[in-house]
Amino acid sequence: MNIQPDFVKEEQLQELSESFRLHNQLPPDLYTRYRIKRGLRNSDGTGVLVGATHLGNVHGYILNEGEREPIEGRLTYRGYNIYDLIHGLEREDRFGFEEIGYLLMCGELPTRRQLKEFQHVIGLERALPDNFTEDMIMRAPSRDIMNKLASATLALYSYDSNPDETTVENIMRQGISLTAKFPVIISHAYQAKRRYFDGASMFLHVPDPERSTAENILHLIRPDGKYTDDEAKLLDRCLILHAEHGGGNNSTFTVRVTSSSGTDTYSAIAAAVSSLKGPRHGGANLRVVKQFEEIKENVKNWKDEGEVRDYLCRILDGAAGDGSGLIYGMGHAIYTKSDPRAVALKHAARPLAEKKGMTDEMNLIELVEKLTPEVFAEKKGSDKPMCANVDMYSGFVYRMLGLPKSLYTPLFATARIVGWMAHRLEEVTTGGKIIRPAYKPLAKATTYTNIDERM
Repeated sequence: MNIQPDFVKEEQLQELSESFRLHNQLPPDLYTRYRIKRGLRNSDGTGVLVGATHLGNVHGYILNEGEREPIEGRLTYRGYNIYDLIHGLEREDRFGFEEIGYLLMCGELPTRRQLKEFQHVIGLERALPDNFTEDMIMRAPSRDIMNKLASATLALYSYDSNPDETTVENIMRQGISLTAKFPVIISHAYQAKRRYFDGASMFLHVPDPERSTAENILHLIRPDGKYTDDEAKLLDRCLILHAEHGGGNNSTFTVRVTSSSGTDTYSAIAAAVSSLKGPRHGGANLRVVKQFEEIKENVKNWKDEGEVRDYLCRILDGAAGDGSGLIYGMGHAIYTKSDPRAVALKHAARPLAEKKGMTDEMNLIELVEKLTPEVFAEKKGSDKPMCANVDMYSGFVYRMLGLPKSLYTPLFATARIVGWMAHRLEEVTTGGKIIRPAYKPLAKATTYTNIDERM
């Protein structure tokens, strides 16, 4: 395919960039001096309160006389503990992502009749518009599926007969449609990437309206379209655990900010996809996967605690890994003693790991989870609690399922779409004002200079 040529020369870029750097320096004490909440975080690590929500609650500590006191992590969806939701589905041996979508977007768990009708309409909505794959995906394939998902989401605006109306009914209709179509878009975008960038064959399967979201994903991505029930159920649990994480995470807050302006659903969700792509957010699981590949390559005996510990020390010293001194998959902005998503995913992954002969690899991940807080305390002299986050196990699960790395973050988006839409509905109906924080102006008043007099 033809790539647009670059007309801006390297020396010109250097000059323009140097001008930017020269005029955009910020003194280190600026944020303290003006009491700026950098990253919308308070100095004690708590978040700046900017809204209220019925949807999700992320609880990882309590404030005791002004100090953070660690507790076991708790994640709730509309008041339901995530463990209770997962265990309930396990007892009944059912797929649950669509049910969780109903809970988040509608406000309560559905009856059997309500769930059946909801699943039915999602099934009908899975098909992309006529020629959409050919025109919007195949004609402009992307190396990065998140970029293609964002552009395809924006493109769906043109196929909607009522794209701009912000009534609850219209946003609900659009939310159901996007929830249904995201698995098909990422699957077709992946097949296009295989064909145009990887030199591999392309397999375009038709989505099945009778199958669950997890089943459709595996059916659409795999060349033969086949999967086991265990595989699909594990992927379903992944989708549930990624569906919602409160209003303050970067992509969901992006939905809130854009929705507060009155923009359409497709623009708000495309912005959220773009946010999730970032390596500090949804793209973090790829860093975990890459780091574990290095650990497996450099640690000869995965069961030897001493050898694993020594390599973790090298990572913290910046002598191994990517040189950042970070052990990816460990630590979280809110969770302290445990991330309930990681706990639930680890529990769900163990049986399939045993069936697929990947127990040694999972044991290595658990060993890194166990040793990292100890090594961090020794090297950094810190007693700050540290737990594994969901990224520690999600990449391993996807690899067990034979899913390509290029789909890890798009799968996150496919799960989070129900949470995004629930927050959009809440913001549009209860927000009332455009979100507009303040920034400290630093530029001093300057006199205009005629162009020939400028140096």
